[in-house]
Amino acid sequence: MQSTDSMADRVIGIADMAVSASSADRLVTYALGSCLGVCVHDPVAGVAGLLHVMLPSSDIDPQKAQRNPYMFVDTGVPELFRAAYRAGAQKERLIVKVIGGASTGDGDQPDAFQVGKRNVLTLKKLLWKNGVILRAEDVGGQRLSRTVFLQVSSGEVLVKTNGREATL
Repeated sequence: MQSTDSMADRVIGIADMAVSASSADRLVTYALGSCLGVCVHDPVAGVAGLLHVMLPSSDIDPQKAQRNPYMFVDTGVPELFRAAYRAGAQKERLIVKVIGGASTGDGDQPDAFQVGKRNVLTLKKLLWKNGVILRAEDVGGQRLSRTVFLQVSSGEVLVKTNGREATL
């Protein structure tokens, strides 16, 4: 990672998305539990995007999905790709990485809805159907909270989990 002095952090909230072609930008999202952070990067165009998505399917509330497509995997991921294309990215060059999808249950209380697992499965099916390869993932686990930093210039993804950092 570059020095943080020269970077401009753009924070992506829950059920939100940002795409940037500014090499000075670093896209950041916090507290990914069962949610997913979907990162895309086109190294040739210098475009990167980050989506913080909450739920797998917009079928549960189509009106809410119309108001905010970034809430659901099946509506948010296509929006992320379209925004990246508008910024100059090309599908065949996109590097896609995903972080999150943790189980929110613990030993005493099972994760009845398995939102994290369903988010990951929905994403993988969507990518597969559209001929997109998932390059890297840091998904699953029990009650994890992950923070993601995506450097627009390099596409480097840094994941912080429980005080540890790792490049994905």
